[in-house]
Amino acid sequence: MSIEQTMREKLMVALEPTRLDIINESELHAGHRNSPGTGESHFRLLIVSPAFEGKSRVERHRIVNEILAEELAGRIHAMALKTHAPGEAIT
Repeated sequence: MSIEQTMREKLMVALEPTRLDIINESELHAGHRNSPGTGESHFRLLIVSPAFEGKSRVERHRIVNEILAEELAGRIHAMALKTHAPGEAIT
């Protein structure tokens, strides 16, 4: 299973998002000094979930980081997050 599929599965189960966009941006970082060159190292995520209701941006990011702790400790080099509760403006 790809890292993207693993992330999608874990986030779907844990957060039950109404929207989940996972964009692999690894090709934009190919050849950078710290890039592992795996093709699955840099991701941009947009998550809209009721689990984020009443939570600060920092709390939301901590939740996602905890869910993906194993992946972040291994193959993921960078992950940009946008986290929203339903009804919030997506920026």
